[in-house]
Amino acid sequence: MSAVVAAAEPAPRQDEVLTAAALDFLAELHRRFTPRRDELLARRAERRAALARTPALDFLPETAGVRADDSWRVAPAPPALEDRRVEITGPTDRKMTINALNSGAKVWLADFEDASAPTWANVIGGQANLIDAYERRIDFTDPASGKSYALKPAAELATVVTRPRGWHLDERHLTVEGLPMPGALVDFGLYFFHNARRLLDLGKGPYFYLPKTESHLEARLWNDVFVFAQDHLGIPQGTVRATVLIETITAAYEMDEILYELRDHASGLNAGRWDYLFSIVKNFRDGGEKFVLPDRNAVTMTAPFMRAYTELLVRTCHKRGAHAIGGMAAFIPSRRDAEVNKVAFEKVKADKDREARDGFDGSWVAHPDLVPIAQESFDAVLGARPHQKDRLREDVSVAAADLTAVDSLDAKPTYPGLVNAVRVGIRYIEAWLRGLGAVAIFNLMEDAATAEISRSQIWQWINAGVVFDDGERVTAELVRRIAAEELASIRAEAGAEAFAAGRWQQAHDLLLRVSLDTDYADFLTLPAYELLD
Repeated sequence: MSAVVAAAEPAPRQDEVLTAAALDFLAELHRRFTPRRDELLARRAERRAALARTPALDFLPETAGVRADDSWRVAPAPPALEDRRVEITGPTDRKMTINALNSGAKVWLADFEDASAPTWANVIGGQANLIDAYERRIDFTDPASGKSYALKPAAELATVVTRPRGWHLDERHLTVEGLPMPGALVDFGLYFFHNARRLLDLGKGPYFYLPKTESHLEARLWNDVFVFAQDHLGIPQGTVRATVLIETITAAYEMDEILYELRDHASGLNAGRWDYLFSIVKNFRDGGEKFVLPDRNAVTMTAPFMRAYTELLVRTCHKRGAHAIGGMAAFIPSRRDAEVNKVAFEKVKADKDREARDGFDGSWVAHPDLVPIAQESFDAVLGARPHQKDRLREDVSVAAADLTAVDSLDAKPTYPGLVNAVRVGIRYIEAWLRGLGAVAIFNLMEDAATAEISRSQIWQWINAGVVFDDGERVTAELVRRIAAEELASIRAEAGAEAFAAGRWQQAHDLLLRVSLDTDYADFLTLPAYELLD
C-alpha cells in the first residue's frame, strides 16, 4: 500500500493517473525534497524581514565567482527547444490542450500554475489530457456550439513545456504521513512519471517552466529533483530541460546563479511581468513612497527599471548559451469590435518588435490569433535562424539600484487605476473560485498574477497614504465603497439568479481581506485555496 493518501472525492480518470507506481514515486519525491522545500520557504521569510529593515537588494557577494567565470555554459538545447520564437500559454483543459498544440506556436506552456485553479478535477484532468495528447487519443466537441476539435499531424504541433505549481503551494488532497505534498512535486512527479518515456519515444523530452523562484538555492533544489527523478525512472541524465521564470525581484539579482545551478538541465529564462511587479510591492512594501507603483497598465516594459531587468536577462542568457524568452501579450481579440482589435494588435506588434530587437529569442502570447503577429516580429529579426544567442548584448550594464528604480517612472496612481484593480480583482477571484484560472476580463487574458498585482497595489496605495491629483486619499473606506459599487453593478448586469449562482460575494470579501488586512498575505492563492471546492 502506498504511503500517499488521496483524500478527495475521486475525479474522473483518477485511477489512470494515480497508479500505485506513480504514488510510490510521489512518496519518494516528498520524503527526499519536502524538508528542503520547507527550509527554503523559511529562508524567504527571513529575507523579507531583512528587506523590511533595510529596503535594498544587491548582487550576492558569495556567488561573485559564478558571475565572473566566463567559461561555463548551460547544456545545448535539444532540437525540440532550439526554435522558441512564439510560445502560447494556457491551462490543460481538453479544449485548450488541442487548440494550443494546433496553434502554430513553437511551444505551448501547459499550465498547472497561474492559469489553472487547482481544483482536484483540474489537477487530475490536466495530467490525463496531456497523456491523451501524446497518445493521440484526444478530441473535444464543444457542447454549446457543437464544434469539434482534433489534433493536427505531429510535425505541426507545438512542443509542450509544463509549468508545475510554485514551491509555496501545497496539494491538500495528497498527503504523506498526514502532511500535504507540495503542489510542485505533485505536478512535476505525475507528469514526469507518465510522460518522460513517451516523450523520448516522440523525439522530445520532459520540459518544464519553473515559476515563482526566489533564489539560486531554490533552483538547486529543482536540479536535485531532476537528477533523482531521471535516475529513479531510468531516464538519461540531462533529458529534463527547465526554463526559469524571472518573476521575482530577488531572482533578478541571481540570474547567473540560477542558470549555473541548473546548467545541465537549463534551457532559458523568461521575463514575467505581473508577478515581477507583485514581487516588488511584496518585498518593498515597507520601503516608502519611492517604491509605490502607478496604475498597473502604466508600468510598461519600456519603464527604465523594467528595461534594466529585461536587458540584463537577455545579456545573462546569451552569455551562458540559454534562450531569453520575452513577456506575455495578453490581449484577447474581440469578435465584435474591429477597432479595438486594430489598436491592440498594433500595441502587441510594437511590444514584440521591441523584444526581438532587444535580443530575445522568443515571446509569449495568450491567444492563437496573436501567434502570427508575434511570429512576424521574430521572423523579421531571426529569418531562418532558430534564435539570436550570438547577440551577446555586451553593451548592457545594469547596476543593482537600476532594478528597483521604481521612482524613475513619471506615472502616478490614479482613481481609475484603483477602480480597475478592484473590478479585475473581484472578477478574476470569482472565476478562480469556480475552478477557472485563465479568464478573459475586459479583452485581456488574466491569470493569478493579475489578481496578485491588483490586491498588492490596493494594499500598497492605502498603506503608503497615496493621494490622487484631485486631493482624494486612498483609504480602506474608499476601496470598500468601490468594491460595493462593483458588486452591485455585477448583480445588475448578470441578474439576480446568475449572481446567486456565482461566487461573487466570496470573491468580493476575499479581495477586501487581502487588500485591507494590516498583515500582507504572501500569496492570495493561499487563503483562496481554502475556499476552493
